[in-house]
Formats: sequence, C-alpha cells, structure tokens
Amino acid sequence: MEEEPAWKKLKLSLERPYKDDNGEPIPELLDITPDGQHIYRPREDPTTAVGTKLRRIFLERGIDFFEAQSSSRAYPPPKIRDASTEDEGATDGEKHAESSNAMTPEELYKMRVSVLPQLYIAFGEMCQARDLLALLLSTSLPTQPSTLPPAPLAAAIVDKPPPILSVRAFDAQLTIGGKDKSLRAAADLFKGAAEKMEESRLAGERYWLDALKIRRGNWGLIPAPLPLGSATGKGADKTSKDFLISFGLEESPSAFRRRAIGRMAPMDSVDTEHPLEFPLRQRTRLRVSLTRLLPDGTKHMCHSRLTDLDDGSLDGALRAAQVEVVEQEIFSALIKEASSLPTASAEVSERLIVLDAAQNTELRFELVGSDSVALQRSEDTEPLCDVIYLSLHVLLLRAHSALKVQRLNKTSISRTMAAAAPATPPPPLLQPVIDMLQYQEFWGRVRDEIDRVVAGLRAAGVSAKVHYDPVADSGEALVAALQSEKTSPVGGEVLLRIDDRHTLRFTTSSPSTLTAHLPQATLSIASISQLTQLLGDEISSRLLRRICEIGAERCEKVNGTWFVDLLSGRSVGRWEGCVLDFRISFNGALIGCSASRVNRDGRASQIETYRPGGQLTLFEWICHTIDSSLGR
Repeated sequence: MEEEPAWKKLKLSLERPYKDDNGEPIPELLDITPDGQHIYRPREDPTTAVGTKLRRIFLERGIDFFEAQSSSRAYPPPKIRDASTEDEGATDGEKHAESSNAMTPEELYKMRVSVLPQLYIAFGEMCQARDLLALLLSTSLPTQPSTLPPAPLAAAIVDKPPPILSVRAFDAQLTIGGKDKSLRAAADLFKGAAEKMEESRLAGERYWLDALKIRRGNWGLIPAPLPLGSATGKGADKTSKDFLISFGLEESPSAFRRRAIGRMAPMDSVDTEHPLEFPLRQRTRLRVSLTRLLPDGTKHMCHSRLTDLDDGSLDGALRAAQVEVVEQEIFSALIKEASSLPTASAEVSERLIVLDAAQNTELRFELVGSDSVALQRSEDTEPLCDVIYLSLHVLLLRAHSALKVQRLNKTSISRTMAAAAPATPPPPLLQPVIDMLQYQEFWGRVRDEIDRVVAGLRAAGVSAKVHYDPVADSGEALVAALQSEKTSPVGGEVLLRIDDRHTLRFTTSSPSTLTAHLPQATLSIASISQLTQLLGDEISSRLLRRICEIGAERCEKVNGTWFVDLLSGRSVGRWEGCVLDFRISFNGALIGCSASRVNRDGRASQIETYRPGGQLTLFEWICHTIDSSLGR
C-alpha cells in the first residue's frame, strides 16, 4: 500500500495559536508607535487576578454574599473569640483591612432614608420654637406698639402696590409690542406655509406634466420600488408613489439595463432646474480615432465627431444618457472581441483599445469624459471615423436582433429541442470594422499600382483609361448588408482600357481579395508583386499585338509576315531579306521598347531603343523603325 504524501498528513488546529515554534508564549500586540516600537499587552498573574476578583466581590456585594447566595446549605456558626484574644491574635494586615472597610451604596441609602425624616421633624420643631420665642419677647415690652397682625399665627395677604403712571405706560407699550411681534410672527408663519403649499402644488403639476412629456416621447415609465422601511404585510398600501424611466435597449445585458435607469426628481425637491436624476450615470462617451503613418514619416491622428445631445429638455437629457449607455455597451463588446481577432493585434486597457488594423494604420476606441465633447476641435475630425462610429451602432442593433430571434425561438419550441440546439454566438462588431479598414488600405495599394501602369502608358503615348468603383453596391444595399445576420463582403471593380480596344477587368472583395478576369482564365491575385507581373504581361502582349497590326499594315507591299512569340515575349516581322522583332520592357513606371534586325548574312544588329519622354510616341517610333527597315 502506497504511503500518503506529507501534505495529506498535515493537520491544522482550529484554535488560535498561543505559542510559537520555539514553545514561547506569543504576546498580544496592542499598538505600534510611529518610530516602529511594538507595544504588547502585559502578562497577568492568574493568582493575582483571582485574588482581585474575590476582593471586589466582598467590597461590592458584602461580606455575607456567599451566605446569602447559598441559602440551601447550612454553615456552622462562626467561632466567638474573646476580644482580648482576638486583638492579640490579629495581625497588622487584618487590622488594616478592618479599618479600611468602606460603607456600601446600599447601606448609605438605607441610612439616608432613616435619618432624613427625623431631621425634617427636628427642623420643623426648631422653626416653631423660634417663632414662639419671638412672640414672647415682643409681648414683654408694653411701651412699644405691636406690629403683629391680630392673629399672629394666621395667614396674611399682602398686595403689591400699583406702579406709577410712567411705568404703567412703559409696561403697556411692552405688552403691545410683544403682541405685535407675536402676530407678525404668526402671520409670517401662515404666509410661509401658504407659499410652500403653492410651491408644492406647482411642483406636483410640473411633475405630472414632465411624466406626460416623457411618455409622449415613447420612453418607458415603470413604477418605482417602495422605499426602504415601507410596510409590506397583508393589507398594507403597496402602491408606488413615483416613476422610474428605463431608456436601455431591450436585448442589452442586465448590467447595462440596470445602469440605464433614471428617475424623476421628487415633488419636494429644491433643485427644479434638473427634473431628471440618473444615479448610475458615468458620463463617458466613445471616441474613435485613426492614426496613419504618412510617407514622410509623420503621424496624423483624427477623431470621430462627438455631439452633445443634452439641449436642456427632458428628451435631450434622456437621449444623452441613452447614448452614453449604448456606447459603454459597444466598448464592452469590443473588449471581448479584441482578444480573438484573426487579422489584427490589440492592446486593451480599462478605457482604451488600440488595434493595428492595417498597414500604417492604427485604430483606437477610447472612453472619454463628456466634458471633452465641448473641447473637441473640428479640424481633428474625419468622415471615416464617423462612419466607423455609426457602423458600430448598426452592428450592435444587428447583434441584438439575432439575440431576440434566438430568445423567441427558445420560447416557441419545446424545452428538449431548445436544450439540444447549440447556442449560436451573436454577429461580431469589431471584425467588420477591421475588414473595412483593411479593404480600404488594400484598395489604395491596388489603385496605386494600376495608376503607375496607366501613367507609364500615357507617357508612352498609348491611350489608357481606368475606372474605379471601390464599392459596387449602393448605400441602401450596404446598410442592409450590415443589418443582415449573414456577413457579406464588400466588393468593387476596376476596368482598364488600353489603346481604346483592349480591356482588363479586376474585381475586389473585402478584406483583401483581388481577382483578374482575363479572356482565357480567371486568376486570383495574392500579392502586389503578382499584380505587377500580371499587368506587365497583359500590357506587353496587347502592345505586341498592336505592333503586329502596324507591321502588317506597313509591310503589305513586300508581303511581310508578322506574329507574336509568347515564349520569348516579342513581336516578329519577316519579309524578303530581313527579320525585324520588337520587345517591350518595363522600367519602373516607364515603358520601353527595343528593336533588332537580322540581315541576310544571319547577323543580328540592334537598331534602336525607344525611351518615353521624346518627341515621338511609342507607335510613331515603331512606324518609323519599320519604315527604316524597309528602306523608305
């Protein structure tokens, strides 16, 4: 039997450790001073602690505490010792304990209850004796008139003398002034209450008018939940007294639907300038930026145009808040897709996504504060960024439509079939945008290459016309393709007309598919170098055929024969005593032509080489060369 590993034998106690690895007690840390000194709780002696607690019991509860608590048990009577013996046997510590025995609060209260009534009785007797003594002393002097009333021990009524006239007038003025102040305060109180009632009435009317305006604008009004602490039992009033405004999209995730909640300001709110409140609003906007590397090595950055939809009205405030929530949902979906892009690399942070969308093109998605909308400059904007920004909204609605179809299908079919059917992911948002940027960069490179060839033909005097159609579909078809669940690529077409008689046709498809439609075949072009080679071969073959036509026309009297040698890439003309051939060459964007002649002795001699930029065009030079060979 295999032995269990060491980590399975490890046992941990649930008790708090009180000793370290060396067996020393672990002190309890109370505080750490600013200079790093540790202060620990001092250790207590158990014997001293028990003695202190027992002493407190005798001091607070009395000496007979244990006798009173143990009534069911009989204790032997204490031993009576003689006073002299007791004094002799007592130690100094016992004498000190007896002398320091203090009176308890209960004993003090009992003493006060028993002494105070007697003190009050004694106080009354002394007062009565004092009054009687004063009366006897006054009757022993018959010469002095008595100032005592006829009944000295009876009660006497003394009236306050009335004040003088000036004092009475002053008192009357004080009374009138006090009453006037009270009346004014009461009037102000009633006036303030009336104003508050009027303001409350106006606030209530404004509240319901705002609610009707919001409902007329087709915004969702839902009853607000009951406030905290409301009665929810049987028979309680559970009617909502407030509205909540839901402005989120129907198929949005629950986190964004909870964030897209607003409420109307209560009727007793002091701030009447903002009738709507958005407790979960983050006030961020989505900005699309493109950074391109120019041929001179500098970088050019442009942004999408951000508009402030909040114009101060209820509808404007709701639209501004809704746009912010929708853009936050778009940014969340972009973060999820950025990590799995097959044709672009991405850098993702909390509020920024950087993508290498195409060659020399960097795409940024950034959440910026709403305050930066007003600081945006018009020269930094570009229509392509606006197209990307608006396309993301259309693609988000397409994903929501697909989710809604799946949800409705799950409710219409049985549960077993719904469980068996796999859940299809919603259409992507970021991949169509990347394909569009890559298609634009690809189309630009194809166009540059064809323009280079066309410029060479025109420099040689050969007629060349080109027609570009990057997006063959109409705007309505393009928007419908974005809204469709099945992703369809964007296609275009290029038509190149050479010498007003030969046509080359190319078709493109996003992101980087180029197809050449030739008379003899249809070829898929995978690189720009392959496109350059194909254009050179096709243009050379068509120019060589045109040279044959010119040569046959010029050598008609000498019965000359002209043909195109495709293997060697030349046009050959033969007549009696002479063989003349032409070769077409490409030097960058320039088209050159060389002519050579074989004499009767079989030796080949270079006659002339054509270079563009002279006084003669290519076909004029060919005619001149043929005429020179014919001896004209």
